[in-house]
Amino acid sequence: MADTHVLFVEDDDVIREATQLALERDGFVVTAMPDGLAGLEAFRANRPDIALLDVMVPGLDGVSLCRRIRDESTVPVIMLSARADSIDVVLGLEAGADDYVTKPFDGAVLVARIRAVLRRFGHASGADRAGGNGPDPGDLAVETVLRFGDLEVDTEGMEVRKGGETVALTPTEMRLLLEFSTAPNTVLSRDRLLERVWDYGWGGDTRVVDVHVQRLRGKIGQDRIETVRGFGYKLRG
Repeated sequence: MADTHVLFVEDDDVIREATQLALERDGFVVTAMPDGLAGLEAFRANRPDIALLDVMVPGLDGVSLCRRIRDESTVPVIMLSARADSIDVVLGLEAGADDYVTKPFDGAVLVARIRAVLRRFGHASGADRAGGNGPDPGDLAVETVLRFGDLEVDTEGMEVRKGGETVALTPTEMRLLLEFSTAPNTVLSRDRLLERVWDYGWGGDTRVVDVHVQRLRGKIGQDRIETVRGFGYKLRG
């Protein structure tokens, strides 16, 4: 398997160069761009395995770039934000990002988050390939098509249909729906979803879950996933 290709868009020269070197030391191939328009061109030319996008870049900001990428591809996207409480974090997730990392970040933390996302998407890099770590087929494969009213979830073919029409989901949205559909009418906490879907072995930002649930509702039906205040969410069977 070829080395995992990372598109990194960051306008700060020092951060861009230092992060590129750190990622390359960990076995990634990195295309680093200083602005959003150059990043979009590089994405279309190289079709990377994952994109790291700083929110505040010139030309085409990171949120808009994420939206453009998501219009063309389901490639995983991680947003980089200078503030954990920034509205830009939510905007990035709503635009289709799969996760975010707050700046300043530790290089090891960034690599760990990248690898966690890549495992969810079926990619591997460096030590991940050597160790054989990847998505556990037992987590995803179920012997039947699950049906919830007019919603069908094919857990073997990784397809979703609503009213007989195919629903396009990103891999993260698909994994989230699989968690719900294999435990219908069961309340799943945000912490459990962070651990199972986002591969967080520790507490993370629950906004990641909330925004993805909102996006999923918009595709499969607003009333299909119920909010249980103070506890989490459940799929209505």
